Amino acid sequence: MRLLAPLWGFLGVTILLGFAIWRLTPRAFEAFDHEWTLLHWIGFSLWLVFMAVGEGYRGFQKRFSPRTAARIRFLRDHPTPLRTTLAPLFCMGYFHARKRTRITAIALTLGIVLLVLLVSLCPQPWRGIIDVGVVVGLAWGWISFAVFTFQALTKFEFPHSPETP
Repeated sequence: MRLLAPLWGFLGVTILLGFAIWRLTPRAFEAFDHEWTLLHWIGFSLWLVFMAVGEGYRGFQKRFSPRTAARIRFLRDHPTPLRTTLAPLFCMGYFHARKRTRITAIALTLGIVLLVLLVSLCPQPWRGIIDVGVVVGLAWGWISFAVFTFQALTKFEFPHSPETP
């Protein structure tokens, strides 16, 4: 279980992020099949920077990725049958986490579902512009998650908290 649990946690989170990237990328490219105005290019540029910094850097690299990697490390060192079975959910903070971490995980999940529904109502190229930003943020997030996980599992000390009770 000491090998299976962290592997399943990492793969589960990776599959979730990868599936979102895979599903959104074709929709993002659809935006380029439409004629763009100056307003589209300005919106695209601002949104891309906003999502790279806000989602990729601040959301993933500074918060989600180090915490999730620390939880993978915790899972390696403290496996249980429940944590191993539900390793991706454990790693993302849905259970055996501080109250704030659990609330954040649930709120983000609900917020993302709501945003997906709202963005699906947007016409192209705006929908694709939004999706490009999301794909950039998610890709940045996955890369930072992979780097932090490697560090968490290979370094003697990992300075990030798993935020467990």
